[in-house]
Amino acid sequence: MRAYGSGQLLKDVHMKKNKSGHGTISRRGFLQGLGAGAGAAGVLTPGTLAKLPPATQGAASAAVREIELRINGRRRRVRVEPRVTLLDAMRERLRVTGPKRVCDRGECGACTVFLDGRPVYACMVLAVDAAGHAIETVENFGTPKRLTRLQREFVEHDAQQCGFCTPGFVTAATALLRRRPRPSDAEIQSALSGNLCRCGTYPKLLAAVRVASRPARRSQSAASSPGKQHKQR
Repeated sequence: MRAYGSGQLLKDVHMKKNKSGHGTISRRGFLQGLGAGAGAAGVLTPGTLAKLPPATQGAASAAVREIELRINGRRRRVRVEPRVTLLDAMRERLRVTGPKRVCDRGECGACTVFLDGRPVYACMVLAVDAAGHAIETVENFGTPKRLTRLQREFVEHDAQQCGFCTPGFVTAATALLRRRPRPSDAEIQSALSGNLCRCGTYPKLLAAVRVASRPARRSQSAASSPGKQHKQR
């Protein structure tokens, strides 16, 4: 979506002929092509904005609008350009950093969040389109001191290594368990199929979700009835 293809790049750079008559790319042309590519990709940072002609600066600034995002029950106001994704608005503007940016093209699932209760890739949703909708991120599931059952099983089963994919997997698995509290292995695999783990911890991920879907085990003291305790004496 945001990638600038090499074919288009070759069309935009300036070509020059060498002595043999074959086309070659000049250094200046290559750099100019990269600049055009950045523009096509929508990379408009404050630094690049300041270098634009005044008329262009005015048009770009006019496109900025203030929106309200409802994230984890809080109403947050943020100024964004129409091109800004929900992921960028949360991470770069509002410091909601649970959803991770990894592929940034809707393939890895590390940025998965809930939008009106449905799991979506935040890198594929524009912030302006998310305005007025309920957004829930992994920060809303639990805290380091009070983990959810699923989060505890992720820790117990060592279902993470580098950690970049973990928030997305936890979010996708939470969506599954909310929809089907007792899923089959096939349903777990299907629900997590949109998330990628570069470390390859899939067996541990599946085991963590599988155990989290089972009824919680009672403590030993609660499991022992008074009658049994009397017989043991």
